Amino acid sequence: MSELVEHLAELTGFRDRDVLDVTLAGAFRDLLHPRTVAIYRVVGDGGNQRWLTRARLDEGDAVATADPVWVDLDSLPLLRDHPARVEALTGQTVVTKTGEGEEGLSVFPLATDREVVGVLELITDGALHPEAQRMVCSILRIYRNFQGLLDYSERDTLTGLLNRKTFDESFLKISSTIPVAGSAHDARRAAGPGSRYWLGMIDIDHFKSVNDTYGHLIGDEVLLLLSRLMRSSFRFHDRLYRFGGEEFVVLMRCENEVDAQRAFERLRTNTMAYQFPQVGHITVSIGFSELKAGDSPSSAIERADKAVYWVKTHGRNQVQSHADLVARGELDSSEKIGDVELF
Repeated sequence: MSELVEHLAELTGFRDRDVLDVTLAGAFRDLLHPRTVAIYRVVGDGGNQRWLTRARLDEGDAVATADPVWVDLDSLPLLRDHPARVEALTGQTVVTKTGEGEEGLSVFPLATDREVVGVLELITDGALHPEAQRMVCSILRIYRNFQGLLDYSERDTLTGLLNRKTFDESFLKISSTIPVAGSAHDARRAAGPGSRYWLGMIDIDHFKSVNDTYGHLIGDEVLLLLSRLMRSSFRFHDRLYRFGGEEFVVLMRCENEVDAQRAFERLRTNTMAYQFPQVGHITVSIGFSELKAGDSPSSAIERADKAVYWVKTHGRNQVQSHADLVARGELDSSEKIGDVELF
């Protein structure tokens, strides 16, 4: 019992979700001694949903393995390739099977307050004992409750996107991996795919008039629907934030500016084509900038904000790169943003 309590204390001692999943897998490995324990999350959408490994420990492993944060979606196994996981996921129930050599497979659904997001998979010598199953389910309830507390502190309550408080930590993790221009590391990075990072700011055009004309409840519905368009327009590992009001931010990884531009254009065109209830069609203005070595969150945001300001004063409903605007002479890289009505 004391070992179980110690693991629960360790499990709830972290706020980093990556560490949390690794700690959960480690706790089950120590408590149950399975051949393999793994946590898989569902990523992608439609007919291209895949299994992302969040943490996996085999017998004898000193540390857990996991898929990289920026892994290519198409390189991951399809949902249908693992029917026991799908059964646990869709049925929201524990699935147990016994294979060759009396190998036992136990799959438990992993849920948040919003949805079932993945599974915990245990491979054991023989079937997992019912008492052990109950213990796993009890720990997973604690895990779910703790995830709910993290969501409450880290996510916007209306849209479910990450909130402003979580942005700085994510930004600093990313910026610490960006090499100084001209270094040997920078030269190696230039040859590698998907090794550059971008920050985009998204602002709804004339959102104040939406609130004034239709009321704040309809305005909130617009924000919620736009957040869903963002999820469908960007990749599963792109980080999506609501900073407040009608202001949204994206942190993403792309090979070059052209690919980043395409991603933001996809959101712009999807938004313009969408029929919002009562309101009809709306548009968004988007500015983005590449992250640089030594960037602070405020400096990167300022560059993207300048690009948004330019869009707002030049017709709206566009995507503009800060670097491109500077290269064209439309922006002075040192200029400050002035006062203007952006809504």
